[in-house]
Amino acid sequence: MKEILTVVGARPQFVKAAVFSRYIKKHGTRLGLSEYLVHTGQHYDDNMSEIFFREMEIPAPDINLNIGSGSHGKMTGEMLGRLEAVLLDRAPDIVLVYGDTNSTFAGALAASKLHIPVAHVEAGLRSFMMVMPEEQNRRLTDQLSTWLLCPTATAIANLESEGIRNTTEKRPSSDHKSVVNVGDIMLEASLYYRGKALEKNDAIPLSAVRASGRFALLTLHRAENTDDSGRLRSIAAALNRLDSIEFLFPVHPRTRKIMASLGIELGKHIKKIEPVGYLDMIRLEAECDFVITDSGGVQKEAFFFGKPCITLRDNTEWVELVDAGWNTIAGSDTERILAAVKNLRKPIERPILYGDGKCAEKIAHELVMGVES
Repeated sequence: MKEILTVVGARPQFVKAAVFSRYIKKHGTRLGLSEYLVHTGQHYDDNMSEIFFREMEIPAPDINLNIGSGSHGKMTGEMLGRLEAVLLDRAPDIVLVYGDTNSTFAGALAASKLHIPVAHVEAGLRSFMMVMPEEQNRRLTDQLSTWLLCPTATAIANLESEGIRNTTEKRPSSDHKSVVNVGDIMLEASLYYRGKALEKNDAIPLSAVRASGRFALLTLHRAENTDDSGRLRSIAAALNRLDSIEFLFPVHPRTRKIMASLGIELGKHIKKIEPVGYLDMIRLEAECDFVITDSGGVQKEAFFFGKPCITLRDNTEWVELVDAGWNTIAGSDTERILAAVKNLRKPIERPILYGDGKCAEKIAHELVMGVES
């Protein structure tokens, strides 16, 4: 039996890990794979972590390092040391990481230094802005990984442009990588959990937003916006001018704290609520009119549920959504955001961009082939 040690630490990773963990629980014995789940504690309050493990019917992590928040260097350094100790103790066959967080990079670096092969889910994504911590994490993780498990053809092309191609070697390594398009694991999650979300009895009452139930969904948490007071004020100014639209805004704790410190207030048409669990979030995405966000995952989920999206960033890793007309890049400029809302249209076609919803199966297949060859 080969052991996969999975490292998670932030909200989006819990969603992705749930999909693969469920597949291993069901098929692991047949495949000769087991999983040991490590939570770094990067997100540590109930609304941002534990609720996901309860809602999504996955077991609690085998170990929680309880590292918490802090500066990037301090957080990553502590994760590196603590993860190294776990890896030395467990001696797993593979370390699996998701996305682009500090937990992702720390897991990949700790494993690489101990010569444990790394599998990176969502490899090949690029914003082409190295100033972003997420871009640094994903690029460095790709360099360290053996399996680059890409969600799209665009991600494959990004890696090829960097000289990283699928190996012809029977047994891949960090120098001779396995580069494969396995589809998007978030698509598989949305397909599985949508029914559960719509059936929830304690879901958020949408009548609290507007009598008709119509609303736009807003999320705002990226450091490039919240750490720049000029950008944050410009975004808030645009939102306040859109007072003919009712917004529902699950507020990230960090965003709430920064807005309060800067004295930024939002109009009454923007209903602020506490962060919601994943099931409530996808229900909101399924029932809203459109989405305004700076989240990478929410951009995709809006598309999965057939909702046009406006992105409060200067670029996106999910360029295929922009090309297909489902996503509009508005940045932080007030007038540009207002124009994006004014010109918002729902495209007629929704092309297949993110695979067939069988990502976990394909990941498991690649790992089994890689360790057996």
